[in-house]
Amino acid sequence: MFKGSMPALVTPFANGALDLETLKKLVEWHIGEGTNGFVPVGTTGESPTLSHGEHETVIREVVEAVGGRVPVIAGAGSNNTTEAMRLVQFAQKVGADAALVVTPYYNKPTQAGLIAHFTALHDCAEIPIIIYNIPGRSVIDMTPATMGKLAELPRIVGVKDATGDLARVCDTRLTCGPDFIQLSGEDATAHGFNAQGGVGCISVTANVAPKLLSQMQAATARGDYSKALEIQDLLMPLHKAIFTEPGLVGAKYAMSRLGLCRAEVRLPLTELTDGTKSLIDDGLRHAGLMG
Repeated sequence: MFKGSMPALVTPFANGALDLETLKKLVEWHIGEGTNGFVPVGTTGESPTLSHGEHETVIREVVEAVGGRVPVIAGAGSNNTTEAMRLVQFAQKVGADAALVVTPYYNKPTQAGLIAHFTALHDCAEIPIIIYNIPGRSVIDMTPATMGKLAELPRIVGVKDATGDLARVCDTRLTCGPDFIQLSGEDATAHGFNAQGGVGCISVTANVAPKLLSQMQAATARGDYSKALEIQDLLMPLHKAIFTEPGLVGAKYAMSRLGLCRAEVRLPLTELTDGTKSLIDDGLRHAGLMG
């Protein structure tokens, strides 16, 4: 159910407020471009600077706009277990297909603490949970052994792996089994991730180039890694440019260049430097997305 190219969807703003009309238009555009699912209100959706009410509004609006055509994996992470439980329960209430839950940041729990946290979330609702392992942001790294223990729970169904370690995919297959859903959380290595056993990518660049990334994922699914590599070659300069500064800022700038949404972000994030803008413009041209 959860596979292919799924954008970590940006949250459009207009003069500091949620731009829900643009959000709905983005959903329709993505589905037309072949997007396989949506992940609203993750890091790329600027969850750290959304109020609780805004967070819930975005999830609800995306679920309603999608209307069951593709899966919606709702961002529901917190370093506060009680708060994360509330977000998971809300995602279930409004009809999301799964919840994406990041490993608790800042607190630096032990592996035992991670097991207790995710077990509590598993037990609080009936919705499937995707673990989001991103040690570069959360500081803590969930080991394959810990993930294997959590995979024994029926609703812990997969991982968004943003470690950038392609060997980790094989380690996770050993501890969690081949049916455990492994989704890449890093655009630059998504091609190789699938070769190791992954089935998709929760992607930042898919906000900008959904058709190409959907085509790349489809090529890997049918074993055509030569075709997938051709597409990856087109996109690699754009991947690198978008992540020169915080990726969501780069993605929104690129989207603004394509007339999709404003480049507006919330503090403490700021507008891109001119040098990074030039890199992104070059990446868009290299990918054939802009003249």
